Amino acid sequence: MSLAADNQTIEEVAPARAWLGVERRGAARAELTVERVEPLAWDAMAADFDGVVQEQLYLYAETRWPSTEAEALVFRCGEEVVGGTLILIQRLPLRLAAIAVCKWGPVLKDNGRPDAELIYGGMIDALVREYAVRRGMMLSVLPRAFPGPANWQFEHLMARGFRRGSGLLFPNRYIVRLGLDETAQRKSFGQKWRYHLGKAEKAGLTFERGEPSQIREFDALYAAMSDRKNFPDHSAYETIDPLLAAECGRLRPELFFVRHGGEIVAGAVVFKAGDTAVYLFGATNDCALPLRAGYFMHDRIIRWLTENTDAKWYDLGGTDGFQGLHQFKKGMVGSAGVISQVPPAANTAARPLPLIIGTTACAARDGYHHLRRAIESRFGGKARPDQKRSGQKASEIDRSAAGEA
Repeated sequence: MSLAADNQTIEEVAPARAWLGVERRGAARAELTVERVEPLAWDAMAADFDGVVQEQLYLYAETRWPSTEAEALVFRCGEEVVGGTLILIQRLPLRLAAIAVCKWGPVLKDNGRPDAELIYGGMIDALVREYAVRRGMMLSVLPRAFPGPANWQFEHLMARGFRRGSGLLFPNRYIVRLGLDETAQRKSFGQKWRYHLGKAEKAGLTFERGEPSQIREFDALYAAMSDRKNFPDHSAYETIDPLLAAECGRLRPELFFVRHGGEIVAGAVVFKAGDTAVYLFGATNDCALPLRAGYFMHDRIIRWLTENTDAKWYDLGGTDGFQGLHQFKKGMVGSAGVISQVPPAANTAARPLPLIIGTTACAARDGYHHLRRAIESRFGGKARPDQKRSGQKASEIDRSAAGEA
Protein backbone atom coordinates (compact mmCIF):
# COMPACT_ATOMS: atom_id res chain seq x y z
CA MET A 1 0.00 0.00 0.00
CA SER A 2 1.40 3.40 -0.95
CA LEU A 3 1.35 6.32 1.46
CA ALA A 4 1.06 8.81 -1.37
CA ALA A 5 0.24 8.94 -5.05
CA ASP A 6 2.03 6.37 -7.20
CA ASN A 7 5.50 7.48 -8.27
CA GLN A 8 5.38 10.55 -6.05
CA THR A 9 8.92 11.52 -5.11
CA ILE A 10 10.39 13.16 -2.07
CA GLU A 11 10.84 16.42 -3.94
CA GLU A 12 7.02 16.78 -4.08
CA VAL A 13 6.91 18.05 -0.51
CA ALA A 14 4.19 20.39 0.70
CA PRO A 15 5.12 24.10 0.79
CA ALA A 16 7.48 25.13 3.56
CA ARG A 17 6.04 26.50 6.79
CA ALA A 18 7.79 28.16 9.69
CA TRP A 19 6.66 25.54 12.20
CA LEU A 20 7.59 22.67 9.90
CA GLY A 21 11.15 23.68 9.28
CA VAL A 22 11.31 22.41 5.70
CA GLU A 23 13.40 25.28 4.36
CA ARG A 24 16.06 23.94 2.04
CA ARG A 25 19.02 25.41 3.96
CA GLY A 26 21.31 23.41 1.69
CA ALA A 27 20.08 20.07 3.06
CA ALA A 28 20.40 17.43 0.33
CA ARG A 29 17.94 14.64 -0.32
CA ALA A 30 17.31 11.87 -2.82
CA GLU A 31 14.22 11.09 -4.86
CA LEU A 32 12.55 8.13 -3.16
CA THR A 33 9.23 6.34 -3.25
CA VAL A 34 7.55 5.18 -0.06
CA GLU A 35 5.62 1.99 0.63
CA ARG A 36 3.70 0.94 3.73
CA VAL A 37 4.33 -2.72 4.67
CA GLU A 38 3.08 -5.00 7.40
CA PRO A 39 5.20 -4.68 10.56
CA LEU A 40 6.23 -8.35 10.63
CA ALA A 41 7.17 -8.15 6.95
CA TRP A 42 9.31 -5.15 7.85
CA ASP A 43 11.16 -7.21 10.47
CA ALA A 44 12.05 -9.82 7.84
CA MET A 45 13.35 -7.14 5.48
CA ALA A 46 15.21 -5.20 8.16
CA ALA A 47 17.24 -8.27 9.13
CA ASP A 48 19.49 -7.55 6.13
CA PHE A 49 19.88 -3.81 6.85
CA ASP A 50 23.19 -2.45 8.13
CA GLY A 51 21.30 -0.04 10.37
CA VAL A 52 18.89 -2.53 11.96
CA VAL A 53 18.56 -2.30 15.73
CA GLN A 54 16.19 -4.00 18.14
CA GLU A 55 14.09 -0.87 18.76
CA GLN A 56 13.31 -0.78 15.05
CA LEU A 57 11.74 -4.26 15.10
CA TYR A 58 8.03 -4.88 15.55
CA LEU A 59 8.80 -8.04 17.57
CA TYR A 60 10.44 -5.77 20.12
CA ALA A 61 8.13 -2.77 19.93
CA GLU A 62 4.80 -4.56 20.34
CA THR A 63 6.00 -5.96 23.66
CA ARG A 64 7.93 -2.94 24.89
CA TRP A 65 5.38 -0.26 24.00
CA PRO A 66 1.97 -2.00 23.75
CA SER A 67 0.00 1.26 23.97
CA THR A 68 1.46 2.55 20.71
CA GLU A 69 0.42 1.85 17.12
CA ALA A 70 3.22 0.55 14.90
CA GLU A 71 3.58 1.44 11.23
CA ALA A 72 6.39 0.22 8.96
CA LEU A 73 7.67 2.07 5.90
CA VAL A 74 10.08 0.98 3.17
CA PHE A 75 11.93 3.44 0.92
CA ARG A 76 13.05 2.74 -2.64
CA CYS A 77 15.32 4.52 -5.06
CA GLY A 78 13.98 3.24 -8.37
CA GLU A 79 13.40 -0.46 -7.74
CA GLU A 80 16.12 -0.74 -5.10
CA VAL A 81 15.20 -0.86 -1.40
CA VAL A 82 17.52 1.63 0.30
CA GLY A 83 16.01 2.14 3.76
CA GLY A 84 13.05 1.82 6.06
CA THR A 85 11.71 2.50 9.51
CA LEU A 86 9.23 1.51 12.19
CA ILE A 87 7.11 4.43 13.40
CA LEU A 88 5.33 4.29 16.75
CA ILE A 89 2.22 6.44 17.12
CA GLN A 90 1.61 7.62 20.68
CA ARG A 91 -1.91 9.03 21.15
CA LEU A 92 -2.01 11.68 23.87
CA PRO A 93 -4.82 11.89 26.47
CA LEU A 94 -8.19 13.14 25.25
CA ARG A 95 -6.92 12.62 21.69
CA LEU A 96 -5.72 16.22 21.69
CA ALA A 97 -2.71 15.28 19.58
CA ALA A 98 -0.43 12.42 18.63
CA ILE A 99 3.31 11.93 18.42
CA ALA A 100 4.93 9.89 15.65
CA VAL A 101 8.13 8.51 17.18
CA CYS A 102 10.99 7.26 15.04
CA LYS A 103 13.38 5.76 17.58
CA TRP A 104 16.88 5.06 16.26
CA GLY A 105 15.64 5.37 12.71
CA PRO A 106 15.07 5.68 9.85
CA VAL A 107 17.67 3.05 9.02
CA LEU A 108 19.74 2.54 5.89
CA LYS A 109 20.12 -0.78 4.18
CA ASP A 110 23.74 0.04 3.33
CA ASN A 111 25.44 2.41 5.76
CA GLY A 112 28.53 2.56 3.57
CA ARG A 113 26.95 3.73 0.31
CA PRO A 114 28.36 7.06 -0.91
CA ASP A 115 24.93 8.69 -1.11
CA ALA A 116 23.87 7.63 2.41
CA GLU A 117 23.24 11.21 3.52
CA LEU A 118 21.11 11.88 0.44
CA ILE A 119 19.04 8.77 1.15
CA TYR A 120 18.64 9.75 4.80
CA GLY A 121 17.48 13.23 3.77
CA GLY A 122 14.92 11.70 1.44
CA MET A 123 13.56 9.43 4.16
CA ILE A 124 13.22 12.34 6.58
CA ASP A 125 11.33 14.32 3.92
CA ALA A 126 8.89 11.45 3.51
CA LEU A 127 8.28 11.21 7.24
CA VAL A 128 7.69 14.96 7.51
CA ARG A 129 5.24 14.89 4.62
CA GLU A 130 3.26 11.93 5.96
CA TYR A 131 3.15 12.52 9.71
CA ALA A 132 3.66 16.26 10.21
CA VAL A 133 1.91 17.65 7.11
CA ARG A 134 -0.74 15.14 6.06
CA ARG A 135 -1.70 13.72 9.47
CA GLY A 136 -1.00 16.73 11.69
CA MET A 137 1.22 15.00 14.27
CA MET A 138 4.39 16.02 16.01
CA LEU A 139 7.21 13.99 14.45
CA SER A 140 9.95 13.04 16.92
CA VAL A 141 13.12 11.49 15.50
CA LEU A 142 15.66 9.98 17.90
CA PRO A 143 18.96 9.33 16.09
CA ARG A 144 21.20 6.55 17.31
CA ALA A 145 24.68 7.09 18.73
CA PHE A 146 27.39 6.80 16.07
CA PRO A 147 31.05 5.82 16.45
CA GLY A 148 32.40 9.24 15.55
CA PRO A 149 33.02 12.76 16.86
CA ALA A 150 29.74 14.09 15.39
CA ASN A 151 26.31 12.67 14.66
CA TRP A 152 25.61 13.59 11.04
CA GLN A 153 21.97 12.50 11.24
CA PHE A 154 21.22 14.83 14.14
CA GLU A 155 23.08 17.63 12.36
CA HIS A 156 20.91 17.02 9.29
CA LEU A 157 17.74 17.28 11.37
CA MET A 158 18.87 20.52 13.01
CA ALA A 159 19.85 22.01 9.63
CA ARG A 160 16.44 21.08 8.31
CA GLY A 161 14.68 23.05 11.03
CA PHE A 162 13.78 20.37 13.58
CA ARG A 163 13.75 21.53 17.18
CA ARG A 164 15.97 20.06 19.85
CA GLY A 165 13.93 17.90 22.25
CA SER A 166 14.66 16.10 25.49
CA GLY A 167 17.76 13.97 25.92
CA LEU A 168 19.03 11.18 28.13
CA LEU A 169 20.36 11.89 31.61
CA PHE A 170 23.44 9.84 30.76
CA PRO A 171 23.89 9.97 26.97
CA ASN A 172 27.36 8.38 26.69
CA ARG A 173 27.55 5.15 24.72
CA TYR A 174 30.61 2.92 24.75
CA ILE A 175 31.35 1.38 21.36
CA VAL A 176 34.05 -1.24 20.79
CA ARG A 177 35.66 -1.65 17.38
CA LEU A 178 35.40 -5.17 15.96
CA GLY A 179 37.35 -6.85 13.19
CA LEU A 180 40.83 -6.54 14.71
CA ASP A 181 43.03 -9.58 15.05
CA GLU A 182 43.39 -11.01 18.55
CA THR A 183 46.72 -9.27 19.24
CA ALA A 184 45.55 -5.86 18.04
CA GLN A 185 42.24 -6.20 19.91
CA ARG A 186 43.99 -6.99 23.17
CA LYS A 187 46.45 -4.15 22.67
CA SER A 188 43.56 -1.73 22.16
CA PHE A 189 42.16 -2.40 25.66
CA GLY A 190 43.12 -0.06 28.47
CA GLN A 191 46.13 -1.12 30.52
CA LYS A 192 44.16 -1.98 33.65
CA TRP A 193 41.54 -3.76 31.56
CA ARG A 194 44.26 -5.97 30.05
CA TYR A 195 45.61 -6.66 33.52
CA HIS A 196 42.24 -7.86 34.81
CA LEU A 197 41.67 -9.91 31.66
CA GLY A 198 45.00 -11.65 32.20
CA LYS A 199 44.00 -12.52 35.77
CA ALA A 200 40.64 -13.85 34.57
CA GLU A 201 42.30 -16.09 32.01
CA LYS A 202 44.23 -17.80 34.79
CA ALA A 203 41.12 -18.41 36.93
CA GLY A 204 39.89 -21.55 35.14
CA LEU A 205 36.94 -19.91 33.40
CA THR A 206 35.27 -21.31 30.28
CA PHE A 207 33.19 -19.48 27.66
CA GLU A 208 30.27 -20.93 25.71
CA ARG A 209 27.60 -19.85 23.27
CA GLY A 210 24.20 -20.81 24.62
CA GLU A 211 21.05 -21.97 22.86
CA PRO A 212 17.70 -20.12 23.01
CA SER A 213 16.37 -22.95 25.19
CA GLN A 214 18.87 -21.91 27.88
CA ILE A 215 17.22 -18.54 28.47
CA ARG A 216 15.77 -19.78 31.77
CA GLU A 217 19.31 -20.29 33.04
CA PHE A 218 20.01 -16.66 32.24
CA ASP A 219 16.70 -15.68 33.90
CA ALA A 220 17.84 -17.33 37.12
CA LEU A 221 21.18 -15.54 37.00
CA TYR A 222 19.53 -12.19 36.25
CA ALA A 223 16.95 -12.61 39.04
CA ALA A 224 19.66 -13.51 41.56
CA MET A 225 21.67 -10.44 40.55
CA SER A 226 18.58 -8.23 40.86
CA ASP A 227 17.91 -9.55 44.36
CA ARG A 228 21.53 -9.07 45.37
CA LYS A 229 21.88 -5.52 44.07
CA ASN A 230 18.29 -4.45 44.82
CA PHE A 231 18.27 -2.12 41.83
CA PRO A 232 15.17 -0.76 40.07
CA ASP A 233 14.88 -2.46 36.69
CA HIS A 234 13.41 -0.29 33.90
CA SER A 235 15.01 -2.34 31.16
CA ALA A 236 13.21 -4.06 28.29
CA TYR A 237 13.79 -7.50 29.73
CA GLU A 238 10.33 -8.70 28.69
CA THR A 239 11.35 -8.37 25.03
CA ILE A 240 13.87 -11.24 25.15
CA ASP A 241 11.35 -14.02 24.56
CA PRO A 242 9.76 -12.54 21.39
CA LEU A 243 13.21 -11.74 19.98
CA LEU A 244 14.43 -15.27 20.66
CA ALA A 245 11.32 -16.58 18.87
CA ALA A 246 12.08 -14.61 15.69
CA GLU A 247 11.81 -16.72 12.54
CA CYS A 248 14.89 -15.05 11.07
CA GLY A 249 18.02 -16.31 12.80
CA ARG A 250 19.85 -13.02 12.25
CA LEU A 251 17.32 -11.24 14.47
CA ARG A 252 17.61 -13.67 17.37
CA PRO A 253 19.91 -12.44 20.14
CA GLU A 254 22.84 -14.61 21.15
CA LEU A 255 23.20 -16.06 24.64
CA PHE A 256 26.68 -16.36 26.11
CA PHE A 257 27.75 -17.92 29.41
CA VAL A 258 30.92 -18.10 31.49
CA ARG A 259 31.36 -21.05 33.82
CA HIS A 260 33.69 -21.80 36.68
CA GLY A 261 33.87 -25.38 37.85
CA GLY A 262 30.75 -26.13 35.81
CA GLU A 263 28.70 -23.35 37.47
CA ILE A 264 27.41 -20.40 35.44
CA VAL A 265 28.92 -17.25 36.94
CA ALA A 266 28.19 -14.73 34.19
CA GLY A 267 25.95 -14.40 31.15
CA ALA A 268 25.05 -11.97 28.39
CA VAL A 269 22.35 -11.40 25.77
CA VAL A 270 23.67 -9.75 22.59
CA PHE A 271 21.81 -8.48 19.52
CA LYS A 272 24.01 -9.29 16.52
CA ALA A 273 22.20 -8.12 13.34
CA GLY A 274 23.41 -5.18 11.28
CA ASP A 275 26.81 -3.53 11.38
CA THR A 276 26.58 -2.80 15.11
CA ALA A 277 26.05 -5.56 17.66
CA VAL A 278 24.37 -4.45 20.90
CA TYR A 279 24.94 -5.68 24.46
CA LEU A 280 21.35 -5.98 25.67
CA PHE A 281 21.62 -7.61 29.10
CA GLY A 282 24.25 -9.02 31.39
CA ALA A 283 24.16 -10.82 34.71
CA THR A 284 26.63 -12.24 37.23
CA ASN A 285 26.59 -14.13 40.52
CA ASP A 286 28.58 -13.54 43.69
CA CYS A 287 31.61 -15.41 42.38
CA ALA A 288 32.00 -13.36 39.21
CA LEU A 289 33.70 -10.29 40.69
CA PRO A 290 36.73 -11.97 42.30
CA LEU A 291 37.08 -14.17 39.22
CA ARG A 292 36.91 -11.09 36.94
CA ALA A 293 34.39 -13.01 34.84
CA GLY A 294 33.06 -9.89 33.14
CA TYR A 295 36.43 -9.15 31.54
CA PHE A 296 36.74 -12.72 30.30
CA MET A 297 33.17 -12.83 28.97
CA HIS A 298 33.32 -9.60 26.96
CA ASP A 299 36.72 -10.41 25.49
CA ARG A 300 35.34 -13.72 24.21
CA ILE A 301 32.14 -12.07 22.96
CA ILE A 302 34.23 -9.59 20.98
CA ARG A 303 36.17 -12.48 19.43
CA TRP A 304 32.96 -14.37 18.63
CA LEU A 305 31.34 -11.35 16.97
CA THR A 306 34.46 -10.70 14.90
CA GLU A 307 34.62 -14.30 13.69
CA ASN A 308 30.90 -15.01 13.20
CA THR A 309 29.10 -11.82 12.17
CA ASP A 310 29.39 -8.87 9.80
CA ALA A 311 29.29 -6.39 12.67
CA LYS A 312 31.93 -3.69 12.70
CA TRP A 313 31.09 -2.33 16.16
CA TYR A 314 29.93 -3.62 19.55
CA ASP A 315 27.69 -1.16 21.40
CA LEU A 316 28.00 -1.70 25.16
CA GLY A 317 25.17 0.70 26.00
CA GLY A 318 25.42 3.28 28.78
CA THR A 319 26.28 3.40 32.47
CA ASP A 320 23.27 5.09 34.12
CA GLY A 321 25.79 7.28 35.92
CA PHE A 322 27.71 4.51 37.72
CA GLN A 323 31.41 5.43 37.82
CA GLY A 324 32.62 1.85 38.19
CA LEU A 325 30.71 0.80 35.07
CA HIS A 326 32.15 3.81 33.24
CA GLN A 327 35.70 2.71 34.05
CA PHE A 328 34.98 -0.88 33.01
CA LYS A 329 33.44 0.06 29.66
CA LYS A 330 35.96 2.81 28.97
CA GLY A 331 38.80 0.30 29.36
CA MET A 332 37.09 -2.12 27.00
CA VAL A 333 36.52 0.60 24.38
CA GLY A 334 40.21 1.37 24.64
CA SER A 335 42.19 3.10 21.92
CA ALA A 336 40.38 1.57 18.94
CA GLY A 337 36.78 2.21 20.02
CA VAL A 338 34.72 5.33 20.62
CA ILE A 339 32.77 6.87 23.49
CA SER A 340 29.91 8.58 21.69
CA GLN A 341 26.63 10.15 22.74
CA VAL A 342 22.98 9.53 22.00
CA PRO A 343 21.75 12.91 20.70
CA PRO A 344 18.54 14.44 22.00
CA ALA A 345 15.27 13.95 20.18
CA ALA A 346 14.58 16.18 17.19
CA ASN A 347 10.97 17.35 16.88
CA THR A 348 8.91 19.07 14.20
CA ALA A 349 5.28 19.71 13.32
CA ALA A 350 3.37 21.45 10.52
CA ARG A 351 1.32 23.59 12.91
CA PRO A 352 1.97 25.19 16.32
CA LEU A 353 -0.61 23.24 18.35
CA PRO A 354 0.72 19.68 17.80
CA LEU A 355 4.25 20.87 18.54
CA ILE A 356 3.23 22.67 21.73
CA ILE A 357 1.12 19.76 23.03
CA GLY A 358 3.70 17.17 22.03
CA THR A 359 6.59 19.07 23.59
CA THR A 360 4.61 19.59 26.79
CA ALA A 361 3.75 15.89 26.97
CA CYS A 362 7.42 14.93 26.52
CA ALA A 363 8.47 17.39 29.22
CA ALA A 364 5.87 15.93 31.61
CA ARG A 365 7.11 12.41 30.86
CA ASP A 366 10.71 13.42 31.49
CA GLY A 367 9.73 15.08 34.76
CA TYR A 368 7.97 11.90 35.87
CA HIS A 369 10.99 9.75 35.06
CA HIS A 370 13.37 12.09 36.86
CA LEU A 371 11.14 12.09 39.95
CA ARG A 372 10.85 8.30 39.87
CA ARG A 373 14.62 7.92 39.65
CA ALA A 374 15.08 10.27 42.60
CA ILE A 375 12.58 8.32 44.70
CA GLU A 376 14.12 4.97 43.77
CA SER A 377 17.63 6.16 44.53
CA ARG A 378 16.44 7.12 47.99
CA PHE A 379 14.15 4.20 48.81
CA GLY A 380 15.21 1.45 46.38
CA GLY A 381 12.96 -0.93 44.47
CA LYS A 382 13.30 -3.55 41.79
CA ALA A 383 11.38 -5.68 39.30
CA ARG A 384 12.29 -9.31 38.77
CA PRO A 385 12.45 -10.89 35.30
CA ASP A 386 9.43 -13.10 36.02
CA GLN A 387 7.46 -10.04 37.17
CA LYS A 388 8.32 -8.11 34.01
CA ARG A 389 7.28 -11.03 31.85
CA SER A 390 3.94 -11.25 33.64
CA GLY A 391 2.81 -7.85 32.44
CA GLN A 392 4.96 -4.99 33.71
CA LYS A 393 5.47 -3.25 30.37
CA ALA A 394 6.28 0.36 29.56
CA SER A 395 3.25 2.36 28.48
CA GLU A 396 5.24 5.14 26.85
CA ILE A 397 8.30 5.54 24.65
CA ASP A 398 11.17 4.80 26.99
CA ARG A 399 14.17 7.09 26.55
CA SER A 400 16.81 4.71 27.90
CA ALA A 401 18.94 2.56 25.63
CA ALA A 402 19.03 -1.20 25.90
CA GLY A 403 21.14 -2.43 28.76
CA GLU A 404 21.34 0.96 30.46
CA ALA A 405 19.13 0.17 33.45
